[in-house]
Amino acid sequence: MANIRNIVILTGAGISAESGLRTFRAEDGLWEDHRVEDVATPEAFIRDPDLVQRFYDARRAGVQEAQPNPAHEALARLDSQWDDELLIVTQNIDDLHERAGAGRVLHMHGEALSAWCTACNARHRWLATLADGPACPSCGTAAMRPDIVWFGEMPYRMEEIFAALARADLFVSIGTSGAVYPAAGFVQQAGAHGARTMELNLDRSQGSHWFDDTRLGPASVLVPQWVDDLLGG
Repeated sequence: MANIRNIVILTGAGISAESGLRTFRAEDGLWEDHRVEDVATPEAFIRDPDLVQRFYDARRAGVQEAQPNPAHEALARLDSQWDDELLIVTQNIDDLHERAGAGRVLHMHGEALSAWCTACNARHRWLATLADGPACPSCGTAAMRPDIVWFGEMPYRMEEIFAALARADLFVSIGTSGAVYPAAGFVQQAGAHGARTMELNLDRSQGSHWFDDTRLGPASVLVPQWVDDLLGG
């Protein structure tokens, strides 16, 4: 660990589950009692925009009610104390990393508290409903949608992520299933460039065999322990 300088951390739904936010897809294939295909694709938005807007209104409200847990707080502490390169890439649409105090955060799947105007391409922090068709503050057009990457759309800032993975000495995956690409392939990308790889998860992910080290348990326990070890070492 003495040779570790640049760190990339990937976080998934498991890190926010202990803050009361349900994981993305349950064993029955549903997300918050909806078929993913009905609420998380561009086709679903075209077919039934009211349903999709109401669904994300509920997600937006839930994010605002949730609070950061010790795992978020530990990563924020690492962010504040790590002098070398660090990037927290999150698949989560909540802002719990930021509210815990982390600054070097990249939301590859978008943010629940952001609205995107498809008419003028502006993005606005948004805490209220989108179901009533509000006008875009920038252009006045009622073309606002959740600023979320849906299935079939390209995740945000992929070039930046791949560049960070190529420079990483250590890649750590926290609370991810290893089932959703391209994030599931990050461990192979980092490993191919010589990074050590570590998985902190409640259960082994689908890509667990790609990691050099796997530690199993709640994120609220494992992450603070790992950060203590890293900073102490």
